Amino acid sequence: MLEKICVFCGSQPGVNSAYAEAAREMGRLLAQNDITLIFGGGMTGIMGILADAVLIAGGQAVGVIPDSMNVPKVVHEGITELIVTPDMHTRKAKMVAMSDGFIALPGGFGTLDELFETLTLSQLGYEPKPIGILNVAGYYTPLVELIEHAIQAGFVNPRYRDVFTLQKTPTELLTAMQSFHHPLR
Repeated sequence: MLEKICVFCGSQPGVNSAYAEAAREMGRLLAQNDITLIFGGGMTGIMGILADAVLIAGGQAVGVIPDSMNVPKVVHEGITELIVTPDMHTRKAKMVAMSDGFIALPGGFGTLDELFETLTLSQLGYEPKPIGILNVAGYYTPLVELIEHAIQAGFVNPRYRDVFTLQKTPTELLTAMQSFHHPLR
């Protein structure tokens, strides 16, 4: 059962308004399904839009932020709970430990880092939790093509293709994650 989902996403809004709309829809959906949002704790970009949508819909939003980023105009001060960690490594470990699953919305290097860390932990069997990638406006299509290339080149075992699900809408993604079966189990 998915009670807490960690969402990785950008601290920038991106250039396509579909990214922000998908974050709003995901936030509403999490709240409607009584799923607590675990996120990076920021107030800007689609990260802030997501948290605001959860809160407006009556849901719970728990931010996990490193101490160096716990400053005004960065940290989201209106969330349900804020957990401050000493550094980014501790932040990521805390987010993973608290969550029943993970979702990647569009984002930059930090989002990709968090996504690939959870993919690796899942592949190794340490955290065999559902991982969902929301392919808003084709944002993640090149990444999925790269993963397929890595499989074809012999660097990723084909059975790990199924450690994540890729969907185009928040509803499809959450539905797929709720019926997730890890390929190693």
